[in-house]
Amino acid sequence: MKILVFGHSGQVATELRALDGSGVEIIALNRSTADLTDPAACAAAIETHAPNAVINAAAYTAVDNAESDESNAHLINAQAPAAMARACAARDISFVSISTDYVFSGEGTAMWQPADPTDPQGVYGRTKRDGEILIEEVGGRYAILRTSWVVSAHGNNFVKTILRLGTERDALKIVADQIGGPTGAAEIAQACVIIAKTLVSEPQKAGIYHFAAAPETSWADFARAIFQQARIPCAVIDIPSIDYPTPAKRPLNSRLDCTATTAAFGILRPDWRDSLRQILTQLD
Repeated sequence: MKILVFGHSGQVATELRALDGSGVEIIALNRSTADLTDPAACAAAIETHAPNAVINAAAYTAVDNAESDESNAHLINAQAPAAMARACAARDISFVSISTDYVFSGEGTAMWQPADPTDPQGVYGRTKRDGEILIEEVGGRYAILRTSWVVSAHGNNFVKTILRLGTERDALKIVADQIGGPTGAAEIAQACVIIAKTLVSEPQKAGIYHFAAAPETSWADFARAIFQQARIPCAVIDIPSIDYPTPAKRPLNSRLDCTATTAAFGILRPDWRDSLRQILTQLD
């Protein structure tokens, strides 16, 4: 099965490239071969490569920068995925696009269901939700996979930042009132491939799904787990989000209900503590 991946050096795209040869042929496109600010070029790439499935693992993920760069964020997060979806639907091939918990308001404590009303609080979440809506309007063999708190041994992410800071300082102040599931990019990549394969034979399973690791935790407690596993003697001091202002508002509640994903595709929620151990091993 040939899978065309939009994205090359990002966390999930890197893990997708690592799956090449394990039952799938992965063709990953970088910026020079697929410019996400040119939706027509994205559609043309699908026609050129004629894959069995497409996974969109590329996005404008600089959450704070997006607040002052909405036009580019909308091109990459909404218009490009829509062009991919149209090209896939025209050729009747599977399309999986990764989305985010930022499409929700971030309020309350209940786990977000795929069908819950959305209410993004910033440009990043709003443009990702716009992309979801456009993909849904196209239809076809599509799946939108919302995830949260992506971590890996690649690129820039919380684990790598905390490891670096933990070796430089005796204590760190970390936000403790944002709750979610730190999710390994490797597990997201595997889930995307399973979903893409399933949609080939079961197009009726098209829709929006959630995928995040368990158990839910706070950024502060996640940092403590990182230090514990890495044996770094750095203390963590809990602070509220209000004490760590950012240009873009972060959701306090990023809990994602993944029941529908398990029911449709047999994909279980991974334990982020296992994922963390794998990431730390790769970083050794």
